[in-house]
Amino acid sequence: MKPISTYNVVPRLPLPLQRLRELAYNLRWAWDHEAIELFRRLDSDLWEKTNHNPILMLSTVDQAQLEAAAVDEAFLAHLDNVHRTFAVHLEAKSSWFKRSHPTATPLIAYFSAEFGITESLSIFAGGLGVLAGDHLKSASDLGIPLVGVGLLYQQGYFRQYLNQAGWQQEAYEDNDFHTLPLQLELTPSGLPLMIELDYPGRKVRARVWRAQVGRVPLYLLDSNIPENRVDDRDITDQLYGGDVEMRIKQEILLGIGGYRVLGALGLEPTVYHMNEVHSAFLGLERVRRLMETQKLTFAEAREAASAGLVFTTHTPVPAGHDYFHPDLIERYLGDYYRSLGLSRYDFHALGRQNPKDEGEFFCMTVLSLRLASYSNAVSRLHGEVSRHMWRGLWPGVPPGEIPIGYVANGVHFQSWISQEVEHLYDRYLGPRWREEPVDRAIWVRSRQIPAEELWRNHERRRERLVAFARTELKSQLKRRNATESEIEAAQEVLDSSCLTIGFARRFATYKRATLLLRDPDRLARILNDQKRPVQVIFAGKAHPRDDAGKDLIRQIVNLARRPEFRRRLVFLEDYDVNTARYLVQGVDVWLNTPRRPGEASGTSGMKAAANGVLNLSTADGWWDQVQWMLGQDASPVGWTIGRGELYENFDYQDHVEAEALYELLERDVIPTFYDRGPDGVPRRWISRMKTSLEHLCHFFNTHRMVREYVENAYLLADQRFRQLSENSFACARSVAAWRERISSGWRGIRITAAASELPTQVSVGSAIPVRARVHLGSLVPTDVRVQVYYGPISSTGEVIDAKTAEMELQSTEPDGVYLYQGHVGAEGRSGLQGFSIRVLPHHESLTTPYLPGLIAWADA
Repeated sequence: MKPISTYNVVPRLPLPLQRLRELAYNLRWAWDHEAIELFRRLDSDLWEKTNHNPILMLSTVDQAQLEAAAVDEAFLAHLDNVHRTFAVHLEAKSSWFKRSHPTATPLIAYFSAEFGITESLSIFAGGLGVLAGDHLKSASDLGIPLVGVGLLYQQGYFRQYLNQAGWQQEAYEDNDFHTLPLQLELTPSGLPLMIELDYPGRKVRARVWRAQVGRVPLYLLDSNIPENRVDDRDITDQLYGGDVEMRIKQEILLGIGGYRVLGALGLEPTVYHMNEVHSAFLGLERVRRLMETQKLTFAEAREAASAGLVFTTHTPVPAGHDYFHPDLIERYLGDYYRSLGLSRYDFHALGRQNPKDEGEFFCMTVLSLRLASYSNAVSRLHGEVSRHMWRGLWPGVPPGEIPIGYVANGVHFQSWISQEVEHLYDRYLGPRWREEPVDRAIWVRSRQIPAEELWRNHERRRERLVAFARTELKSQLKRRNATESEIEAAQEVLDSSCLTIGFARRFATYKRATLLLRDPDRLARILNDQKRPVQVIFAGKAHPRDDAGKDLIRQIVNLARRPEFRRRLVFLEDYDVNTARYLVQGVDVWLNTPRRPGEASGTSGMKAAANGVLNLSTADGWWDQVQWMLGQDASPVGWTIGRGELYENFDYQDHVEAEALYELLERDVIPTFYDRGPDGVPRRWISRMKTSLEHLCHFFNTHRMVREYVENAYLLADQRFRQLSENSFACARSVAAWRERISSGWRGIRITAAASELPTQVSVGSAIPVRARVHLGSLVPTDVRVQVYYGPISSTGEVIDAKTAEMELQSTEPDGVYLYQGHVGAEGRSGLQGFSIRVLPHHESLTTPYLPGLIAWADA
């Protein structure tokens, strides 16, 4: 029976507790330990039972408890203190952004398919979503004018449980949005705010919810409304669920629908940040909107729209990128691209590496790279991998100059460190570590933390982790209908004083969760050493369609059942943010074993490092960056497995690196941990902990990361968009006309001669004159830059470690021929060196000189 009317029931809070509702509806409590303690103080059991959801908790807590709290002077004093801190945060009178950029007025829209802000808001799957959540938290802390846009999933990501065979099963639970920290966006007339999109043969509508993340609003689209047909209500059903057709439905809703939501709210961002490719269609909608409102052509609108687009890629594996069959694109976007005035060929070319290959699938990463004015990877190594992967978009451009930079990922410290660590930092680092974690001088003070105090602090966290793991394991066994003896035995697994290794992440094959298990007999000897025992805690989910990843979980679970591993190796089901916190706060070593270069960044090890946990990792992702920062020697802050070699035979690579892992454990990690003084304190281990805090924390935090985005991307994008939009977009029109003229005339460029007085030998530091005759055809010198490209010669005859020098126009000859002169520096080192001449397009409004297909080189 369906109701004829609905209404929302909210808790009846006594007047002195009214501020609890305000605190509960702003997710800032998710990174405020005092606020969390306040809700836990009200009813600690209910706080855990509601999965740390204050809205649900307040709606179910016993009214008598509320009345008692309303007259409890200590509770009210606690509430006053938390609310005062909350109010100061919202005022943002002296935020980093206001201090550093007092005259800047951008509005940044940050789009992501998932946001991991707190465990009770299940709209994220893993690292990408958690990073997006940490991005919003740091933006709030720093006072950056930013809004988030995503999808509100009815079921979110799956809950994991294992069957008797250890095989992962998936369960989906419906979210009740009315008992979450969400508020429905309404029109001035009080009706739910709606946006509408065209899908094949029908309209699809979505309503909008807002999650307030400190100072940052996060707008979430929800298609599960009666106005839509049943299959369209399912568009926002599951995160990464369904088939490829569901994926394009979701990406249209996120990109095009998300853009329209901001317009419906009266917001006009100047900068749009696409966190991965799932929202890439927003670039096209921005073009369409500019065409409609400013009467621009597609080319003119594209210039203006692209100026404010920022794109971050997170995927170093080709199979991880979204590709759509041309027929699927035609079905869902045929009418859309025709409304842009584009032909089928021109539109599909936007998503193809080779525009002429009409059989090539439409790639969302290619679309993003073609549209965005600024593109970046998420670590130094990932930048190299991405430039190599997408080099086909910029033919002729040297790999190191392909315009994909990198902004190294970070983590939001207050979301991931324990309350004990927070108090320790307050005591010895001073309060500035919260607002200015990028200041290395703050982390140098970690040397002042007494060894005994740091160690006892860490031991308490390990004890709490062991207690949590036992409770979770006991619950798992009950769900599997295990015997009473098995359930009772769960109370004896693990040892709170034992060296504890943690491994928790998505179970993809390249992450090699079972590398540590490759030699079970050797591992058993390591774990069960009577004097120096070791234990390992695993957690993580495999994608529902990744059977290979599920098999890795099965292998771990079955090994853990063997007598020699039962007390020393456990797998915790249903890995979530709450479990992650226990692990990164309580283990001694964080294990990370991806097969290089498959890991874009990885952030779990950063969370562990912020808690003083030491990392044991292969040289991939963020740990490769650590090595680079420390001069290829990460030993002061942790341990590196292998030397970063690449092998064609994966099985052989796994064998080599498993052996290296065992060697590190046996010869360094374990002896260092158990090397104790008379007071039982492992001083060499603690020295590494302090060195890790000093060298890693100032860099691997989202405050530093978001500041980099602001100063290297957001403000420049804002400035360029404003420049192109001045005087009714006159500059955008001019650049579009210039680009069309350049593109049509580029094929006429020839460098017919490059003469120089180059001797056979030169001395280091010499300046060698170089001259070039350049045929520009229909173009003129102001359209281009002519450069000398020079450097050492590799064994394959290529210029490497190249530098460039501008050449100056010297004279003009008939028929569009121009003479240029420059100099080559014989600098740096002796040995065989060489040079070439190149021509690049030039316009003062370009963000990069590397336009696809527009680079000319002198003939060798």
